[in-house]
Amino acid sequence: PEVYIHQLKRQIPNVSCMVLSVFVVLLLTVVFEILKVWRVWLSSSSRLAQRPSAYAAAAFGRTESCSALDASESSLAPTETRPPSRNSWLLHVIQTCLHVLQVTLGYMLMLCVMSYNVWIFLGVVLGSALGYYVAFPLLGQMSLYGRVRH
Repeated sequence: PEVYIHQLKRQIPNVSCMVLSVFVVLLLTVVFEILKVWRVWLSSSSRLAQRPSAYAAAAFGRTESCSALDASESSLAPTETRPPSRNSWLLHVIQTCLHVLQVTLGYMLMLCVMSYNVWIFLGVVLGSALGYYVAFPLLGQMSLYGRVRH
């Protein structure tokens, strides 16, 4: 038992460092959940801003019982192509950066959980619950804001 306690003291210098580590992991998990909601909102608001062309609206209005031949023919139908605007490129760059940040943060949190420390694991779980609790109502408010703005 003394060897185990000695190893435990070597891994965690003091309780305040452990509490700080759990708190940082919890905050990172909350940020991860907020990033997920922000990315959903950005993608939905960018889709609302785009207006479908006449061909796309006709193809979208078809029923699901179309044959494979009809589906392949509709994909060959000419569509209106608009040059991408500066805002769409900027939005795409922002979404790409947010995606990279979300993936990086997700892998970092996975590595934290793989440390097999119960307190860190609980920090990730509680941070995920807290982040979802905070971010999910924000999604509703952001969609209301998006509807009023457009």
